[in-house]
Parts: sequence; structure tokens; C-alpha cells
Amino acid sequence: MKPVKTAVFPVGGQGTRFLPATKAVPKELLPVVDRPLLQYAVDEALAAGIERMVFVTARGKGALEEYFDVAGELVASLKAKGKTAELAVLDATQLAPGQIAYVRQQEPAGLGHAVWCARHIVGDDAFAVLLPDELLWSPAAPALAEMHDAYKTLGGNIISVLEVPEAHTSRYGIVTPGHVDGKITEVLGLVEKPAAGTAPSRLAVIGRYILQPEVMTILSAGKRGAGNEIQLTDAMADLIGVQPFHALTFTGTRFDCGDKAGHITANIALALEREDVGPAVRAWLRTQAI
Repeated sequence: MKPVKTAVFPVGGQGTRFLPATKAVPKELLPVVDRPLLQYAVDEALAAGIERMVFVTARGKGALEEYFDVAGELVASLKAKGKTAELAVLDATQLAPGQIAYVRQQEPAGLGHAVWCARHIVGDDAFAVLLPDELLWSPAAPALAEMHDAYKTLGGNIISVLEVPEAHTSRYGIVTPGHVDGKITEVLGLVEKPAAGTAPSRLAVIGRYILQPEVMTILSAGKRGAGNEIQLTDAMADLIGVQPFHALTFTGTRFDCGDKAGHITANIALALEREDVGPAVRAWLRTQAI
């Protein structure tokens, strides 16, 4: 299979759950310890061999472009002070010229619409989609890298899934499963946010996709689904039976950072893994009556 080289990041949401912070700071730049959420997703894409990042932004998201730009004055100041460690931190966030493209989603019409906005940059090649709100933590085996490896063998479309409690299935796109081979599940159907008690399984789609370009043609019809939005899940469902379609079960730790509790949990969990801040955080936790 031809390797996937382009990734789409839908980052146009308003982040209303995190007001008032997101009045001035895009939710994708909220930190988990000391790195923005978006940086974790970009690093995951790089680990999978992605070469071109497409950010689908919206009005008021200019800080996203600033973050990935060269901070000339800051770099000059750090160099003058001989702060090599801090310079190395900045270098690790720097992408090559031309490696990022930005497009605007001019109305909040759903995830499918956001992905469709990148159609001219994606072109006729398979592409990845990463939702930065979903922090999939697995440093030894990054989620998208495992998906890309599976894609090279299976082709078609690959989505990342995780088994969720029955009571939570109405919050997600849910897979109708077919043949299972280890972590790979054949996808026979997809339903977006099924009503309680109607879900075909507990396998929930969790924000990582490798898709064929034909999904853009389906999205172009502008068909509205759940929430009167253009749903990516509905468009993907139309590819089932036409192209190979599989789900890869994620075995790392998932943090839903679109939720306040999930974001706080991610900060604590990742801080505990760090040698520089972990001991202090662990010591504080021991003093709490939890």
C-alpha cells in the first residue's frame, strides 16, 4: 500500500466546555503538563510517518498558527542567555517549512464538514484524521503508527476503537463487528450515537482514522445526520462493503480531553510519569484523603 503522508486535524471547535479559558486560548493549546494537546497529536502523526499536517481552523484560532511558527524574538533571547535546554524544547516543536497547511471551516457544521474542508489539500490519496481532544497515550506503540502498519497490509479504511461501557455507547460512533483477528475487527456497519439499548456493540470510534479519498465525495453531498450536522461516521458507513473497512482496538490509555475531568486526569497521569515533576505530584497526592 502507498504510505499515508497527509493528516487532517479538525481544530475549529469553540471549546465552550473550557470557558472562560478558551475565550482567549484555543482548547487545542491547553496544556497537558507542559505541552499543548495539539502537540501530542502532531507528535503521534510524525511517529506514523506523516509528512503534511492540515489544520482545519476557524475564526479566532490564530494562536494555532502562532504556536507552530518560529518564535524569533524568543529564540534570540534564549540564545543570548545560553539557555540550550530551553532551545532544545522549542526545536522539538518546530516543523519544516511547508509542512503545515491551514484551511478555514467557516461554519460549525460537524466533523464530517470539517474534514471535507480539507478536500483540495488531501487530493486523491488516502489520509489520516486525528482529533486532538482524544489523547491516546501509548509512547511505545503510538495509535496512528499501529494503524498505519495495519493499513499497509489491509488497505482500505482503518479506524481506532475502544470498548466502552454499555451505558456510554450513545456518546460515540459504534461499530457493527464482523470477523475478529486479534486487535483487528472487520467493520460491517457504523452508527453515530445510537439510542440507549440499540448499540450493535460496545466498540466505540475514538478519534483516529485512515480513510480513502472517496469519503470526500460522499461528504460533498452535505447530508445531515445526528445533531443536524454532517457526520463523518455516516460518510464512512457508506464506504463499508465498497472498500475494505477495519477497526484496530487501541490498547494504550485514552484520555477524553474534551471533558474537564478527562483533561485533569491526563495532566495527573502524565505528570506522574515524568522524572522532573512526578515525585512532587505523587507526594502531594499522598497527602490527600481520596
